[in-house]
Amino acid sequence: MKSLPPEIKLTYIVAILLIMLLVIFVIFIVITYNRKQLLFLKEKQLKESEYQNQLLQKELEKQKLIEKERERISHDMHDDLGAGISALKLQAEFLKQRTEDEELKSDIEELLKTSEEMNISMREMLWSLNSGNDTLGSFIDYAKIYAQNFLKKTPIQLIVENENVVSGNVISTEQRRNLFLCLKEALNNAYKHSKSTQIKLCFQQNDNKFIMKISDNGIGISPKNAEGNGLRNMKRRMEEQSGKCEFITGNGTHVIFQLDLTS
Repeated sequence: MKSLPPEIKLTYIVAILLIMLLVIFVIFIVITYNRKQLLFLKEKQLKESEYQNQLLQKELEKQKLIEKERERISHDMHDDLGAGISALKLQAEFLKQRTEDEELKSDIEELLKTSEEMNISMREMLWSLNSGNDTLGSFIDYAKIYAQNFLKKTPIQLIVENENVVSGNVISTEQRRNLFLCLKEALNNAYKHSKSTQIKLCFQQNDNKFIMKISDNGIGISPKNAEGNGLRNMKRRMEEQSGKCEFITGNGTHVIFQLDLTS
């Protein structure tokens, strides 16, 4: 086979070089485009991140303002209402000592009882408002104290159990408040209707699930009381917090409240 003339060889070489240059140029264009796209995406992500940070900052500032307002209300209630209730009790005690009218003394006793109930309610509201109590440990401590005080003048024995609860885990103010109101309702129902001699208050934690169980050894829930207002209210409160409330009757009554701490 004859070799190609030098002119044709040169043409082939030039053509190959041009094709290579074209390929290099295309690769360069693609790399440059990809880099620009990557820079664009990074700038977009950065702007989105900055926007999210601004939203988070605003939300944190909003939460700080709410916490500040809660503290102000708490201090005002403690200073104003607390002082007013204390003054009312002192005046009632003074009147009770001065009077010899038995009927009036009975009325004053009712006034003192009412003022003490107001004082307890105020302390509960102050506890609810205090964001420093938004932990499981704080809730359990307060719940135990409340249950002990509620049952101390009754023949009912209180047993408290704590299983695998991480005391420092956060529980929101609304969850804490509604769970406490459910506790009050459940204890009141057990005291009034169960005819029990023992109540067990159990706190459990399974990962992000917090469970409070109130059990008694009484007569159980009768069918006519199975859908009473108190039971409906407890179910409603837990549903509003994306939680659950269950009633099991048999060998006493067992009321189980469950909350998702991540909600």
